[in-house]
Amino acid sequence: MGFWGCYLVGRSGEPLIGHPALRGARERLTLREYRADGWQVWAHPTEPSLGSMTALADAARAPVLLGFVMDGVCVAVEAAAPYSGSWYACLGRAPMAAHMDRDGMTIEDFFLPPEDAAQRAVQWAAESGHGVLEGPLLELLRVDWPERSAEELFFTFLDRLGV
Repeated sequence: MGFWGCYLVGRSGEPLIGHPALRGARERLTLREYRADGWQVWAHPTEPSLGSMTALADAARAPVLLGFVMDGVCVAVEAAAPYSGSWYACLGRAPMAAHMDRDGMTIEDFFLPPEDAAQRAVQWAAESGHGVLEGPLLELLRVDWPERSAEELFFTFLDRLGV
């Protein structure tokens, strides 16, 4: 059984966990890393119970992103920004489809198609102040099975978003 947990990513001049939108999850969040330009990556050890990413983006006045790693093989991505809104994507499409099939759902029931998700990711990055290319993001969003781990795929996705 692989890793289960989530990563919360946002940019702020102060620790993200100080925002009221995260009040209920503060005790379980640990700082994983600071990245350039004030970006922070926080880890949460279990299924997300972090509340609304839209509320957090509004409170932070900046884009935020949540990556829920499932069994180390796929990631549910929820992103939100104050102006461009929220969107959902997945990394590791085949294992995500298998997880969803157990609940009688399909990947299309919840996530944007890779092409649409790549377009929304470019908008999200632009709202973050980063000009990124759609093609490299689309390449990751089309991956059926991560070569190594879903976590690695997620952090590569962050890199390509300019985070």
